Amino acid sequence: MSTLLHEDHDVTIRTVSVGGMDNNVYLLTAKASGAQVLIDAADDFPAIQRLLAEGAADAAAPASLALIATTHQHWDHVRALEELVALTGAKTAAGADDVAGLPVTVDVPLEHGAVGNFDGFDLTAVHLRGHTPGSIAYVYQGPSGPAHVFSGDSLFPGGVGNTDRDPARFTSLLSDVRERLFGVYPDETLVHPGHGKSTTLGAERPHLPEWEARGW
Repeated sequence: MSTLLHEDHDVTIRTVSVGGMDNNVYLLTAKASGAQVLIDAADDFPAIQRLLAEGAADAAAPASLALIATTHQHWDHVRALEELVALTGAKTAAGADDVAGLPVTVDVPLEHGAVGNFDGFDLTAVHLRGHTPGSIAYVYQGPSGPAHVFSGDSLFPGGVGNTDRDPARFTSLLSDVRERLFGVYPDETLVHPGHGKSTTLGAERPHLPEWEARGW
């Protein structure tokens, strides 16, 4: 069973945790049109099929998977991607600097600030360089309430993602997170990471100086 993370007038957001690394797969479904975007086809194809079906039940029209969006190229976030593309024929999107590392052809290579328009909602791509060169967070802003940031492995409760103790990569990631997330979105913004529980920018903002001082 999926977990219903959010519901508003236009959209439902569901999630399921899959695989040995407890990867979060997220699904946005437009209630009126049935348009769906799945974020990170990480693993466990049957669980993803159930997630799509449960999202489809939220819609008034027949559901259609409009896009499979990948946050970054790491293997644990793409294990079910080939199978899902083969079954659905859905288009794929990922950061332009990560496309070479994905197991499928990427239809939409994303740059920072790109906006995807679906039938009932939009998603904005936020490029966060450091965990991987092309890591992308996807942002949904509904008709009311806080924005939702699907941050992949770039931002978690308690810190930014792994940069292998590389000072340049850490500086790049922390800078992008500060400028492109904390500098743009308010404290009530919800952050849904690639593993583990959600948080808010407000809960994490006071700790930015600590993250910078510790270097990871």
